[in-house]
Amino acid sequence: MMRLTVLGSGTSVPHPRRSSSAHWLETKGGTILLDISGPAVHRMAEEGCDWANLDAIWVSHFHLDHVGGLAPFLFGTKYAPQTIGRRKPLTIYGPRGTRKLLRRFDDAGDYKLFEQPFPLEVREISPRAKFDVFAGLQAETFSTPHTSESLAVRLTDADGATFVYTSDTGFTESLAGFARAADLFVMECSYFRSKPVKLHLELEEAMRLARLSGAGRVMLTHLYPEWDSVDIAAEAKKFWDGEVIEARDGLRIEIGSQLPRD
Repeated sequence: MMRLTVLGSGTSVPHPRRSSSAHWLETKGGTILLDISGPAVHRMAEEGCDWANLDAIWVSHFHLDHVGGLAPFLFGTKYAPQTIGRRKPLTIYGPRGTRKLLRRFDDAGDYKLFEQPFPLEVREISPRAKFDVFAGLQAETFSTPHTSESLAVRLTDADGATFVYTSDTGFTESLAGFARAADLFVMECSYFRSKPVKLHLELEEAMRLARLSGAGRVMLTHLYPEWDSVDIAAEAKKFWDGEVIEARDGLRIEIGSQLPRD
């Protein structure tokens, strides 16, 4: 069984209740942070996440509301009392170019972010790759139509529980196949309807993917402020009869159980 904590259910637009993208996933084998926006650095502490012992970070793509907290987090772990005695490694997984991007942040202030009290590894991942995040957690990636490097990820734990995270994406039916029968399918759903850009999802498209995937539960995240006055679950029922959860900051979900936990 895995446990998900939503740290940021919003976008790059400032919002009083939704910070930018970040999702904390606990498994029996360790913890992984899925995307690391600027606010995520402090949201981990606010939600009581054991950030000092985080095992892995997943970077889906290079938009700042998904990766903007990476350099600040490493600046913090370099000096924090909680990590001075840490010796286990931290692995950053991301698309090709992740190391170069982090180097650019590092060079901007000569921060020496790679010189941590613990081993730090950056692993660049290609689409359709299969790898072990750490013992007991397997990953598979999928290229999504958003930016040239954007990747969705499917995670499977030692008990067979499955979790799929699209991060930002436009519509492609092949995403449904990638998320086939997932216990929890976490999709971006930036817009309610009449989306102004092609490379994000609106509700009808997201529900089509939900229906085609056969996922056990679907959670919609990366919600722009236009969603504030919309009953997401009620609107989703117009397109799909399955369980749809509105992501909100602080929401906790046990993957494999039936109900979200506040």
